[in-house]
Amino acid sequence: MDARAILVKLRDGHSPSAEELGWFARGLADGAVSDAQAGAFAMAVVQRGLSEAGRVALTLAMRDSGHVLAWKAGGRPIVDKHSTGGIGDCTSLLLAPALAACGAAVPMISGRGLGHTGGTLDKLESIPSFRTGLSEVALRAQIQDIGCAIVSASGEIAPADRRLYAVRDVTGTVESIDLITASILSKKLAAGLPALVLDVKFGSGAFMKSLGDARALARALVGTANGAGCKTAALITDMSQPLADAAGNALEVMVVMETLTGSNVNTRLWDATCALGGEALALAGLADNAASGAAHIAQALEDGSAAEVFGQMVAAQGGPLDFLDRWPDRLPAATVIRAITADRQGYVSAIDGHALGLAVVALGGGRQREGDRINPAVGLSNLAPIGTDLTRGELICVVHAATEAAADQAEAAVRGAYVLRDTAPKTAAKLIHERIA
Repeated sequence: MDARAILVKLRDGHSPSAEELGWFARGLADGAVSDAQAGAFAMAVVQRGLSEAGRVALTLAMRDSGHVLAWKAGGRPIVDKHSTGGIGDCTSLLLAPALAACGAAVPMISGRGLGHTGGTLDKLESIPSFRTGLSEVALRAQIQDIGCAIVSASGEIAPADRRLYAVRDVTGTVESIDLITASILSKKLAAGLPALVLDVKFGSGAFMKSLGDARALARALVGTANGAGCKTAALITDMSQPLADAAGNALEVMVVMETLTGSNVNTRLWDATCALGGEALALAGLADNAASGAAHIAQALEDGSAAEVFGQMVAAQGGPLDFLDRWPDRLPAATVIRAITADRQGYVSAIDGHALGLAVVALGGGRQREGDRINPAVGLSNLAPIGTDLTRGELICVVHAATEAAADQAEAAVRGAYVLRDTAPKTAAKLIHERIA
């Protein structure tokens, strides 16, 4: 076999065989496939697609390109969560410690920013000295001691996905059900998960813009994961506006800490975390049903046990020992902070989340090219949600930038992303639309 023959097959609209996709995945992992060939593969899949069998084969091939973890029976039930990405989506930072506080074990293998969306690892690395790269021995020890860890995929876990993931981010090949499914599930299945809950988003700030596209992706993910022996359910959630009221790495960690400590609870973020956690606890056998599980998650957030676990996780992964108590002093701050105010009266009727995400990337909060360094302090905070009745001069958001020029650019992007109208929206944005299982 060779890469060119597989690329020609894809180009001509034919799905490669399981053997061919397995060979290509191994080539991604060991370097036999070049960067140019990896980019061509991603573009061909976007343009031509894979069959259902091809999607499953690619997922399993990428899983098997490296080490697959196995967990001993009799310990805490293993469960995990994955989001397809959006603006202000920092639920993982709340959910992992809340699940651990409820008796689950959460070996969460996460990713970095992709396209216009932020990455869980990038957010955590805004915490000084936080390490996302753990050895398998360290990961197992932390799961045993604390109950959760949020880590990057090691070189041994789905190395084919690590290579293809970086290529997709810089070649305009992110929005593909086949590639998204294989990328998400290859890492999750390599973690040896028996149970998984998925947050599949749609709207202006998501990769899937329509409910129909999100439903198709959710069905692909749930079908592939359950077919591989991992009990999986998905919630289709709203991303017509940022989930939290901030977008940017350190700024989102601040929102998480405010919610964990109860100093300023973000309602949409709280509701999403409880709903996803309820599904996860039910799948793991730690709750009779999703509603009961959601109540357990809410209790862990309310009584501070989730916050305690988060602080333990930060310390275990190299962060400040006093982060739970001193987080406002430990997180980086931007040089330029600018309030963006409404230039007219009106109701916020729509928000272009994609534009806001690109604004954060342009500020330095994401990568425009592979290998770019991220500025963890920049981003947007105090984002006015849909339905807000703004008077002239009232705050739309606050820009956190490294320079005045960057703040000027971000201000223009924010003003272009917000739509103000004279009348209020007829209905509030619904957070959870469907459950797929």
